[in-house]
Amino acid sequence: MEKSYFDGGLFQLIGWKILGTLITVLTLGICYPWAVCMIYRWEAKHTVIEGKRLKFTGSAIGLFGNWIKWILLTIITLGIYGFWVGIKLKKWKTKNLQFVNTVTYDKTNNDANNVINNVTTANAN
Repeated sequence: MEKSYFDGGLFQLIGWKILGTLITVLTLGICYPWAVCMIYRWEAKHTVIEGKRLKFTGSAIGLFGNWIKWILLTIITLGIYGFWVGIKLKKWKTKNLQFVNTVTYDKTNNDANNVINNVTTANAN
């Protein structure tokens, strides 16, 4: 089994957090989902699990729709739904994480060449 590790640095994280905060403040919170995605992307890029690097595929637009829904639900329930927002955000983040250079296998076509071609294409990128 290969090692799992995080290779990001403290000063990089501080820089990304400052940038995200500035963008959020300057846009009065409208670009908060973009800042969140930016940080998640950086974290995933520097995370290796069992020798496989992670990649975050979520988009600010995708998070923005959820964020509006979560804010409205929190307002409607007088703040009670706010307890679930952290969990919802964690689920959304996890749903948008994947390993870099993974092999996709097409169940409809059991051709081994498809798998080999996918590996070749993934390694070429």
